[in-house]
Amino acid sequence: MKELPQEFIQQAGDGTCLVGCPSQLTADSSLEEILIFARRQGASDVHVCSGACVMLRKGGVFVPATKTPLHGERVTAILKNGLPSDKWAIAEMTGDMEYVHVIPGAGRYRSVVTRQRLGWDMTVRLIDMKIRSFEESGMPIACQGFTKWAQGLVLIAGPAGCGKTSTLATLVEMINQTRQDHIIVIEEPIEVVYKPKRCQVTQREIGVHTLSATNALKAALREDPDIIVVGELRDPHMIGLAVSAAETGHLVFGTMNTNDASQTVATLINSFEPVEQPIIRNMVAESLRGVVCQQLIPRLDGTGVVPAYEVLVTGAAVTAQIKKGQERKLNNVIATGRASGMILLDYAMQELVARGVISGQEAFRRAIDPNMFVQYAPSKVMLIERNYA
Repeated sequence: MKELPQEFIQQAGDGTCLVGCPSQLTADSSLEEILIFARRQGASDVHVCSGACVMLRKGGVFVPATKTPLHGERVTAILKNGLPSDKWAIAEMTGDMEYVHVIPGAGRYRSVVTRQRLGWDMTVRLIDMKIRSFEESGMPIACQGFTKWAQGLVLIAGPAGCGKTSTLATLVEMINQTRQDHIIVIEEPIEVVYKPKRCQVTQREIGVHTLSATNALKAALREDPDIIVVGELRDPHMIGLAVSAAETGHLVFGTMNTNDASQTVATLINSFEPVEQPIIRNMVAESLRGVVCQQLIPRLDGTGVVPAYEVLVTGAAVTAQIKKGQERKLNNVIATGRASGMILLDYAMQELVARGVISGQEAFRRAIDPNMFVQYAPSKVMLIERNYA
């Protein structure tokens, strides 16, 4: 049986930073210097790869941070000296390792270490040191309502790297500040650290505090929870437990790697065997409170990225379409539901284009229905007919 590590208490990443930020990076820079430099530069991601320059992603664009590539031996030394010894041992044994690197006073960094043809690679996502307020997030006002339910299921969706974790953290922190409840957070790994405000907050990391998400979800139902937050709904068993928890008097938040609300609901249901789907369909129809889908799009002025949101708010029409197995028609429900705060992702991008915040070409590249941005399409791209009826 797999054993959990004896060391399980984690740091938040606040305090005083004792590592200076270099004016520029070189091949001799340490891992902590690289990460602190990236945060100072406003990067969202860092890539330390064998045979390549250290690369930063800023405003959605890759830029080199060193003048020369790092040889494989140097990358090995950076990682071996910079990673906790137990994490490096796991990486050497398995070839793949994910964890959150913490620098006191300089925050938390979600890190993936992999072995590849040329040597070792490390890919790092910088976790914000401060949870964004609802106003700072740019979420549509209807999303505030998702924090007020006593029970039900709220899904945050979008492609990898689109900011789902930050959106989820904003909503959870709103609950932490306004309600007097017990919040249980289950993640792999823990990214955002919540400091209890009006709520009691319990955070558990899979592989550190529990053997599996399934075990953690089962235990959560016996821990007197009010709100259960699941980092990612990955398999039918987890989804079934989350939906059951939502049906039995808990408010459940989860994330999924899907592109729009209709696909999110369909993927949720279709992850089960056909014989199980009628039961799950009814459970989802009754428990779903809303879906927030998002994309991060480079700003036209090159100053960073801006989120575009799709919002589905459950009502009678949404419930009816899910029960009938007509998830594709949810797009029509959203399109006609502006009065209740709903908006399609394509409409949100259309508004950003009209305001001059993003380019039409960027909207076309990310559109659910590219025909809405046909005037910005490259001349050789063939568009397809889209039918939601």
